[in-house]
Amino acid sequence: MEFFSAINDDHRAFIARQPVFFVATAAEGARINLSPKGMDSFRVLDGNRVAYLDLGGSGNETQAHLAADGRITIMFCAFDNPALILRLYGRGTFVLPQDEGYDALAAHFPRLPGARQVFVIDIDSLQTSCGWGVPRMSLEAERQTLVKYHAPQDPEARLAKIADRTTSIDGLPVRVQTIMPAADPR
Repeated sequence: MEFFSAINDDHRAFIARQPVFFVATAAEGARINLSPKGMDSFRVLDGNRVAYLDLGGSGNETQAHLAADGRITIMFCAFDNPALILRLYGRGTFVLPQDEGYDALAAHFPRLPGARQVFVIDIDSLQTSCGWGVPRMSLEAERQTLVKYHAPQDPEARLAKIADRTTSIDGLPVRVQTIMPAADPR
């Protein structure tokens, strides 16, 4: 196990090769949230700042936890060789499509249907560990289900459908998007 104060070129290359990452957040009195992510949605912005594009899905616990507490951990693990686990520890914020700065952040990502917000994480430290307990697996393909779900939706109907989703599963406040970003045709 080794700790670092910033993302270096080796870390950046490792992150770019991983098809999946895991996001963990928590807030006092709420469940711990742990979510897998994929779909080419993660970017290293600089040595101490990263971001990921979030699509609408089953809930919005990450946003609620970051608003209440701010702490976030991102984990990458290699399912091929060489084995490695990389954890990024930091504090996060979120930027919705109607917020100032969203377009500049969103420009780093593919224009996927259903984009809900961009999470920005300021990294305090990162840790690597062996990863020898993680099985070797290969990626068959990205799932297209979420993109296919969002692609045909009318933006106004989608915004109306989510307008009342103003709390997390534990009752924490959540800001709802009021703009649906344009997506590339799929």
